[in-house]
Amino acid sequence: MDKALVAKTLKTVKETSPKRNFMQSIDLIINLKDIDIKKQEQQLNTFVALHHSGKKVSVCALVGPELEKQAKEVCDEVILAESFARYKDKKELKKLANRHDFFIAQANIMPQIATAFGRVFGPRGKMPNPKIGGVLPPNANLRPLYEKLVKTVKIAAKNEPCIKCMVGKENSNEDEIIDNILTIYNSVIHILPNEKHNVKNVMLKLTMGPAFVVGEETRQQEAETKGKKGKPKKKEGKKPGTKEVPGRSPVPTALEKPKQESKPEEASENKAKEKAQKPKKSKEPKKEIGE
Repeated sequence: MDKALVAKTLKTVKETSPKRNFMQSIDLIINLKDIDIKKQEQQLNTFVALHHSGKKVSVCALVGPELEKQAKEVCDEVILAESFARYKDKKELKKLANRHDFFIAQANIMPQIATAFGRVFGPRGKMPNPKIGGVLPPNANLRPLYEKLVKTVKIAAKNEPCIKCMVGKENSNEDEIIDNILTIYNSVIHILPNEKHNVKNVMLKLTMGPAFVVGEETRQQEAETKGKKGKPKKKEGKKPGTKEVPGRSPVPTALEKPKQESKPEEASENKAKEKAQKPKKSKEPKKEIGE
């Protein structure tokens, strides 16, 4: 995807979308094609590490006493193993799942975590994930993981053939937003079966604004320009009975010689001559037989 096209569309989004009384987020939408999301192997569920933080990410640690002190210094919320029993109410578990983007866990208490939180976290994709290093040993260093997670976005396409994620705020640095967009796009196409051929289009929008297809304006302009250039010029029809000679105007052919128009005076003289040449009829009476 061309960086210049992304920058142009991002400018259109900011200038055209209605202004609101709050700071809107900039959302990226990647619409997919020729993907059957009913098949599990074609569903997308991955994580992309960005170079710039697109939004404020919240991380909750589910740990034992070994990581308690470090987790409280680094993470946004800490739930100790001894407190898991308090989370029996499903509504409370849903609120907890909605409150945080990522959950990290101490490896040796994972069975307890699965029992206490799995029924709600599992369907929502919020269980601590080993793919992003979310399951750690009791002696792990949490800070590098936390710094990585605050720049990580989850990419998923399970219920519909499209990917939606936030790439920045209305007042974010434009270069950082563009970098986030390109990073996500390049990561997504590499995990699609047919790479970029599975991408229908890419769109950008503000939270409460309309969506704009990246590069759509440029494609329309190119199509209009091509249409103007492609119009055939009107050719002057060749007069019948003429042939074209390079560098000269059309000349009459031998078969179609132009008729010479006679002047009115010449026409009357010719008629007079024709009359004079005709033999005159005799006016004498015919003689009868026997006279």
